[in-house]
Amino acid sequence: MIKTGNRTLRQRVTALCVVVGTVLALLATVAAVVGANNRAHLDNLLNKSGPLRAHAESLMATLVDQETGVRGYAVSGDRADLVPYDDGLRRERELLASMNGLLDDDRAIRQKLRVVEEQAQLWRRTVAEPVIRTVSESGPATAQGLLTPAARQQFGDVRAAVEALQSEIMKLRDQVGRNARRTSSMLVLLLIIAAVVVVLAGVALRLALNRLVIAPVTQLAAQVRDVAGGDYQRDIGTAGPPELAGLASDVDGMRRKIAADLTEMREARARIEWVNSQLQKQAEELTRSNRDLEQFAYVASHDLQEPLRKVASFCQLLQRRYGGQIDERADQYIAFAVDGAQRMQRLINDLLAFSRIGRLTTGFTEVDLNAVMREIEGQTDAARQYADGELTWSELPVVLGEEPLLANLIANLVSNSLKFRRPDVPPRVHVSARRVGDEWEITCRDNGIGIEPEFADKIFVIFQRLHAKDAYPGTGIGLAIAKKIVEYHNGQIWIDPDATEGTAISFTLPVLPEQRGTAEVPEPRNEENGRESSAAAADQAEETVA
Repeated sequence: MIKTGNRTLRQRVTALCVVVGTVLALLATVAAVVGANNRAHLDNLLNKSGPLRAHAESLMATLVDQETGVRGYAVSGDRADLVPYDDGLRRERELLASMNGLLDDDRAIRQKLRVVEEQAQLWRRTVAEPVIRTVSESGPATAQGLLTPAARQQFGDVRAAVEALQSEIMKLRDQVGRNARRTSSMLVLLLIIAAVVVVLAGVALRLALNRLVIAPVTQLAAQVRDVAGGDYQRDIGTAGPPELAGLASDVDGMRRKIAADLTEMREARARIEWVNSQLQKQAEELTRSNRDLEQFAYVASHDLQEPLRKVASFCQLLQRRYGGQIDERADQYIAFAVDGAQRMQRLINDLLAFSRIGRLTTGFTEVDLNAVMREIEGQTDAARQYADGELTWSELPVVLGEEPLLANLIANLVSNSLKFRRPDVPPRVHVSARRVGDEWEITCRDNGIGIEPEFADKIFVIFQRLHAKDAYPGTGIGLAIAKKIVEYHNGQIWIDPDATEGTAISFTLPVLPEQRGTAEVPEPRNEENGRESSAAAADQAEETVA
């Protein structure tokens, strides 16, 4: 088990960083001072001792040129031979001024330079100027007599003074070079010490991290793996900095919560399994009930219709054979009986069709609603001509569904639009579509009598009628069938309350899976491409009611 103090990991790392930072700051300060000295030494070496040495050599050459010019003038008497003397004298003044500018605090070199200057002036005063004056006054022969060994010795003193100056400059150069090398060595040593400090700090940090972080985290990870392996009752704890101890406590709290949740989940699973078993029993009972309903539908479509057909047939025979032979009231009773039998047959057929939606399926396929509209257009041609109706539609999408059911859905809507028309107003029906998210919203809009808002939900209830059966034919199941077809296709259907004229019934159908996430919307057709049709097929127009 790892033992640590109560200090946090942040405090320990901060203390280490402070110590290392302080040491590195001290080393940086010393290095800055040594570097400044090194720069000063290098500056003296490059900008002082070097130029002084070069000036000293140039001064020696200048003095030699002066001596050579004086000797040549003494021999030839030609004034042109004094040009080196005059140039050397001017150059000497420049060199002396430059060297004095470089010497700020070096008294030894300044003293040697002053000796050179004095010796040069003495030589010119005792040798050079008298020789030049003698050549001008008495001629070269007399002037040559002044160039004695003593005069040569005097110029030798000048040369010796210059050599002494050069020697002193070399001493300065050597001293500055030693100082520069010493400070450079100190800088290297300081860099090595700094590198050692950094390495030691890294090693200390590595050991501290291993002791304070890696080992406790490894221990914690091993305990977490045991819990992840299924040992939910294992307590999790670790020794280390307070941060990791707190983390271990939080993880252990999470383990306890997970263990409690698992216990609750097992209990819930047992309850769910019991509920599933009950649902399975109910599903089996529902399956038996559906079989009974199918049997009832078969009976309703065959056995119940047989006596109705007989009643209707014999009533019609009575109507044809005895019509007009008995009183008017008897004819009316026979007509009532025929109409009741026929309406009962239509109710049974519609109820059978309503019950089969979703049970007898051919599977979903891609259905082009434009082709469905063209089919409906052909089916309703006769009714359109009778009502002088017009059917148009915009470009409609391709959807996933059962084509017969979708055709029945739209046919019911179109039939109602043409059936519930205003007197003396030709019906106009338009079917359009627009994309709303991942659904197509399809609207059938007409200019008919309209529907009051309070009846917007009632019209979708089976066998609900808003008008007397004498006013508009039908059983009142058409919109109930439409609603069931839409819901079978995972859509919704409603009455548009914002319609300003007639009725607008909208329903939704899902977009094809490969088109979801896109924003494609069908382009509306040009007006001349609209298709006209009547409301519904003649027989369907008689059998479906909103």
